[in-house]
Amino acid sequence: MSTKEKIQEEVDVLEQESNLNEIVLFNDDVNTFDFVIDSLIEVCEHTLEQAEQCTMLVHYKGKCTVKTGEYKDLEPRCTKLLSRGLSAEII
Repeated sequence: MSTKEKIQEEVDVLEQESNLNEIVLFNDDVNTFDFVIDSLIEVCEHTLEQAEQCTMLVHYKGKCTVKTGEYKDLEPRCTKLLSRGLSAEII
């Protein structure tokens, strides 16, 4: 008769608490698709494809999260989007 021994391992999991925020971009009737796409590429460092997808989501859904990160990184980016006449906020 063979016996199988079960070993239970304890694993410590280190959870890093991070306070991630998001820049949410809102739809408006003023800015063109191309302007919004260019702004997302320049300010949020999106690829062309990311910027196009976010722009479409903003247009059809009314808003879209365009950047996630720590507040200190997002604040200047959001300010740049606002200075370009886009509607955005950090949540």
